[in-house]
Amino acid sequence: MSESLKLLAVFPHPDDETLGLGGTLAKYAAEGVETHLVCATRGQRGWPGPPDAYPGTEALGRIRVDELRCAARCLGLHQVHMLDYCDGELDQVNRAELIAEVVSLIRRVQPQVVVSFAQEGVYGHPDHIIMAQVAAGALVCAADASFQDPAHLPAFRVPKFYATVDTKKVVAGFRKAVGQLAMTVDGEKRAHVGWEEWAVSACLDVRAHFDAIWQAILCHQSQMPAFGSLTELPRETLQDLFAEATLVLNYSLVQRGSGMETDLFEGIRAASSSDLKTNARSKTE
Repeated sequence: MSESLKLLAVFPHPDDETLGLGGTLAKYAAEGVETHLVCATRGQRGWPGPPDAYPGTEALGRIRVDELRCAARCLGLHQVHMLDYCDGELDQVNRAELIAEVVSLIRRVQPQVVVSFAQEGVYGHPDHIIMAQVAAGALVCAADASFQDPAHLPAFRVPKFYATVDTKKVVAGFRKAVGQLAMTVDGEKRAHVGWEEWAVSACLDVRAHFDAIWQAILCHQSQMPAFGSLTELPRETLQDLFAEATLVLNYSLVQRGSGMETDLFEGIRAASSSDLKTNARSKTE
């Protein structure tokens, strides 16, 4: 059954796939799930190093895409789908066009599970927030047979949609290890605060995939100054920090229990092929 399972991650920047969802992607790729990534920008403005060493948007974009492809190999991603928007400017793009591009990819890949950021964007990053909104909008449009995407593909309804989140416990651990993750937007500081444990819908044990996660992190060498002292921590501490993946379920169109999920494909793995087809595709009438 796992050969037919597909997961699509929707993020704005190179390194979001690793820091935001690395354990989840590595786990499912290792299990034979076909994992895909949509990356909206090339991370052209994400330079945490000395300002006088900034290579410029074009050069940094090439560097970061190469780093992303390195990380994708470490995590076992089936395919990376690069869009061509500018880092830090997603609030200025034509939202309808961006949604339509993501709709085309959803309809082409036909994943049973889609994952993006939660609506607060982890620590209020505007690009994170926008891509969370875009993912939600694209899922609605992808299921609508009247919506025409650029590739003119038939409607497809995704059964489950998640947001990757960190719990307050994990945020506290990272803060103790490397300091607070925050940014200033419109003169106001936005900080990484985390979610309550009770709000989490799924908790995945990804400790066995630590080496893949860590190698993917090391691929993003241009971003190392932003990681603080992360690379100096003992292996045991790092393993504890990356031991679990926690997610919030935005919606599910398949039957599932009320407790904490340990598998994002709960309610899908056991379904017959005919059931999956009925649940996944929209009516075209």
